[in-house]
Amino acid sequence: MTLREIKEILQAEVLTGEEFLDREPSSACGSDLLSDVLAFTKENSVLLTGLTNSQVIRTAEMSDIIGVIFVRGKRPDNYAIELATIKKIPLLATRLPMYESCGRLYLRGLRGCSEL
Repeated sequence: MTLREIKEILQAEVLTGEEFLDREPSSACGSDLLSDVLAFTKENSVLLTGLTNSQVIRTAEMSDIIGVIFVRGKRPDNYAIELATIKKIPLLATRLPMYESCGRLYLRGLRGCSEL
């Protein structure tokens, strides 16, 4: 599954990184605790979160996350978008809640980080 397919499944908007939507995450992580993201995500994952600050982008970079999806209609500030653009981390935003977003992706075959 590619980030482009994830965009369609979650009816998401691309905030930056349209040119990277052909990346294929190996797993997904849904969390609002950045310490959990650092501790439990696998490289080449996609992160679903309701956090919108620039620390999300820095955490994604440190964890080799290939895309970030903001849930619940949340949107990062301009600085976070600019940082993600520089770091080449695609950002998407969906109005769906985290539980439903993760569920839709899981049903379509994208596994969680604990399953690898």
